[in-house]
Amino acid sequence: MSKYSYMSQEGYDKLKAELEQLKSEERQKAARQIAEAREKGDLSENAEYDAAKEAQGLLELKISQMEAVMASARVIREEDLDASTVVILSTVKIKQVKNGKNFEYTLVSESEADLRAKKISVTSPIGKGLLGKAVGEIAEVVTPGGKMQFEVMDISIKL
Repeated sequence: MSKYSYMSQEGYDKLKAELEQLKSEERQKAARQIAEAREKGDLSENAEYDAAKEAQGLLELKISQMEAVMASARVIREEDLDASTVVILSTVKIKQVKNGKNFEYTLVSESEADLRAKKISVTSPIGKGLLGKAVGEIAEVVTPGGKMQFEVMDISIKL
């Protein structure tokens, strides 16, 4: 696995904004909830206090994970990419060999993946299978549902 997390400028900016929001607003909110629960008396039998402390711990874990992604982030520019083969940030038109269905996906980092926006992670089974393929090549993908074959129909870079 790469020590870097490659992403688009848009993905980097979105991650940075979310991290800042968590560190400022959400941390303050968690501290208020703990303070309010503490005021309700005996901490040894205070379920609300325990829940607030657990929520704070989960928030800090999420912040820590996001900071790690930010620390290893490398923003990719369109001019750095080659559309002759599938790479991260490629928009790929593929056809499922078995049934002829066409799909279009943009390969992105794990933190930017959003299936509704047709953005799949390069670490997903389909993403892994497509990486390095050129137009006309067949990507064999092992999914939980079995092996699938996709023909690469077109590759473009759209940032």
